[in-house]
Amino acid sequence: MPLPQLPPREPESHKGDFGRALLIGGSRGMTGAIALAGLSALRGGAGLVQLAIAETSLDVVASFEPSYMTAPLAADDQGRIAEQALGALEQLAGRATAVGCGPGLGRSPGLTRLVAWLYEHLPLPVVFDADALNALAEQPDILVRHAGPRILTPHPGEFQRLTGGKKLLLRQQSELAATELAAHSQIVVVLKGHRTFITDGKQQAHNETGNPGMATGGTGDVLTGLIAALVCQKLSPFDAARLGVHLHGLAGDLAAEDLGQVSLIASDLVRYLPAAFQQHAAGSSATRMSGFGR
Repeated sequence: MPLPQLPPREPESHKGDFGRALLIGGSRGMTGAIALAGLSALRGGAGLVQLAIAETSLDVVASFEPSYMTAPLAADDQGRIAEQALGALEQLAGRATAVGCGPGLGRSPGLTRLVAWLYEHLPLPVVFDADALNALAEQPDILVRHAGPRILTPHPGEFQRLTGGKKLLLRQQSELAATELAAHSQIVVVLKGHRTFITDGKQQAHNETGNPGMATGGTGDVLTGLIAALVCQKLSPFDAARLGVHLHGLAGDLAAEDLGQVSLIASDLVRYLPAAFQQHAAGSSATRMSGFGR
């Protein structure tokens, strides 16, 4: 299954042609996660990137990068987004092309309800990761109830919680469970790990890029922003997930070649994304993902 390519950019293109990514997350002590997602969405080609964050963390997140926009949301007494922010989020989402939710979000009963509302009611494509997945795992019945395309990007532990806590010892069992979840809920599941598995329940693909140096905090946040950016540029959710995972791993491989695996950190992936895009566009990595139909 050949990897998708982004369409070429026309000479008279403007930022509105490449979509507006809204990324929701960030809390006291976890501001870096949403900042990494925002940086990745910018490097991933979204025309506009807006970060919706707890107002108590606004200045910190805004200081990471002047190219993205920030929107302050009501915060609880622990510096997390408060449930009362839902109305503001609904307005922000009304101007977005795609949404990413989860990096640095934190956990609270109010956030669990807020994530459920976003999952059930937003008509836009939404990528759910990190604590947004943990919120969904508390209410798995809603996974079949969504108003728009959904991409879930769990690592094995998060996937175990999403599927009821049963530990799947064999990789084949996990992949079968991911395919069944995707088919039943009509969503895209990105089961992260060595040879990350991507499925929409009908199509499946294994990623062949990436290395153990990427086993470090923040790399999942980079993937969230990247997939959201690719959806903004009119790729289908399945194709955006496939290409995003490939480019994410390729950036990690390029970074490891220069820096080594031991010293690799998540922001290195953002720095090497431009080279990954260039290598992919040149066709030198066109055969590095295998895919199969059901």
